[in-house]
Amino acid sequence: MIRPLPAAGRVAVPWKNGGGVAREIAAWPPGTDMTDFACRVSLAEVGADGPFSAFPGVDRTLTLVEGAGMDLTVGGERRLVDTRHAPRHFRGDEPTHCRLIAGPVVNLNVMWRRDGGRPAPTVAVVRGTLSLPAAPALVVTLDGSAEVAGATLGPYDAVLLAGAHTVLRATGRTAVIGNVPRD
Repeated sequence: MIRPLPAAGRVAVPWKNGGGVAREIAAWPPGTDMTDFACRVSLAEVGADGPFSAFPGVDRTLTLVEGAGMDLTVGGERRLVDTRHAPRHFRGDEPTHCRLIAGPVVNLNVMWRRDGGRPAPTVAVVRGTLSLPAAPALVVTLDGSAEVAGATLGPYDAVLLAGAHTVLRATGRTAVIGNVPRD
């Protein structure tokens, strides 16, 4: 099974705290909102300094994809996020404050409930050719293009894969998110 998730159809939705916008790529179960998702993947646009929304019981992996980066304070601990395409993990219920380093950024954001009874999603940013197992995965092109399961992806296009071994050919950096739920 392959389900295309084109970037062109995504709508900007205000953050839970109103401090920015996100464009949802996929959420499980499908149709859930910010209060009842089990797993959610989005692109978040951060345009100003300020707090992140709190998500009790949620863990997150954030990957900087555009911009110079952020100086985060997570639960009182400083975390400099200034390297693109390097996934960073932190708890979504820790108070988190962001100071932009040099202007707006875009982040790939993967969030999941710790009490969901399933393994945490994995996030890897790859480039080149990679053999993907038959397990469910979400592939998101971050820059350049990629080909997977007969689909050609441009920047921020995605596909949900399940049920068949396939090969990913990425000319640019591409996120492979494993351990995602089946639809």
